[in-house]
Amino acid sequence: MEISEDSLYQSVKEIVTQSREKVFRMANSTLLLTYWQIGQLIVEDEQKGNERGTYESYTLKNLSKKLTLEFGKDFDESNLRNMRSFYQAFPICDALRHELSWTHYRLLIKMNNSDKVNYYINESIQNSWNYRDLKRQINSLVFKNRGTFSSGYRSN
Repeated sequence: MEISEDSLYQSVKEIVTQSREKVFRMANSTLLLTYWQIGQLIVEDEQKGNERGTYESYTLKNLSKKLTLEFGKDFDESNLRNMRSFYQAFPICDALRHELSWTHYRLLIKMNNSDKVNYYINESIQNSWNYRDLKRQINSLVFKNRGTFSSGYRSN
């Protein structure tokens, strides 16, 4: 069986493209799970079994310093706060939508309206919105309440 040069190129290109997409999806899922678990640990440490927690600012600051030295700037104090908020806003790990990236979730955790969050999650997935698309849609106030679906999001 003879394969033309162009056909061979297209076949190899498709394999490489699919492999890269698979690696990205796996890496993204792992990153989301990692940040969710870190958020969970921070919240559990803050609350120490209580319904609500109080946290000394130096605890996150110290944790951030140690993690940043070992793992880099992704663990600055601001991002640790985002991880905590991520866990608090989406307490059901299995309900996380892995089609969305960490940057998507950082935008979504700032919203206090679960209907709005659910709408933007659904629209982001259906329309393959990247972070910039989502941000633009949020800023243009495109939200229309069309019903909700369960995303695992908990409004505060």
